[in-house]
Amino acid sequence: MASQNCIYTRLGEVDYTEAWDMQRDVARRRADGELPDSLLLLEHPHTYTLGRRAFIGDVLAGDEALRRIGVRVVQADRGGLVTYHGPGQIVGYPIMDVRPLGGPRDYVCALEEVVILTLNDFGLAAERVPDAIGVWVNGEKVASVGVRISRGISTHGFALNVNTDLSYFRHIVPCGMPGAVVGSMESLLGAPVDVDRVAERLVHHFGSRLRRTMVEVEPAAIGARTGAGTRA
Repeated sequence: MASQNCIYTRLGEVDYTEAWDMQRDVARRRADGELPDSLLLLEHPHTYTLGRRAFIGDVLAGDEALRRIGVRVVQADRGGLVTYHGPGQIVGYPIMDVRPLGGPRDYVCALEEVVILTLNDFGLAAERVPDAIGVWVNGEKVASVGVRISRGISTHGFALNVNTDLSYFRHIVPCGMPGAVVGSMESLLGAPVDVDRVAERLVHHFGSRLRRTMVEVEPAAIGARTGAGTRA
């Protein structure tokens, strides 16, 4: 498959539902041929999201505790179970035609490989775990993957814990796996990691693995509201 352009942009911190609306708009325009393949990189404020197979009981905190720790709970239309999004975590939303890539499972594997290669660049030996979608290092889950595909166009994507406050995972059953240990690049390396460097490597490996020529654009180029948040 010949390389084609994929535009990408850094959006800073964006409310989850605002980013979800943005994805749907970009996906519609991608399906209609108004935009090329796109990759949105951003962070979210503290949010627990429930995928289509999630159980509300996997959010262990009650309403009062959720208010105290400042977390919203959102039912999403992606695959998967419950996960956490928050500051210090890079979220990638590829909005692209996945039909030439071999099907949904191949696409998810490609996203996992993008994250694995990025972690390798920082000296972390990342891997998949059988029957568990996501990316792991030394038995700790450092990235989750959950997607939706409609009319052949993907939304949602991956979330990589960089300098994430891992205490928020204590209030959920992450990805429906009781006892799962969640890690971050910071916790594994013993020091904070430059988020910009991680984003650069993610973009590089995304382009290489998915055979896309990556072209950075301003948020306005995809119709995103400028000033939506601080730069991630």
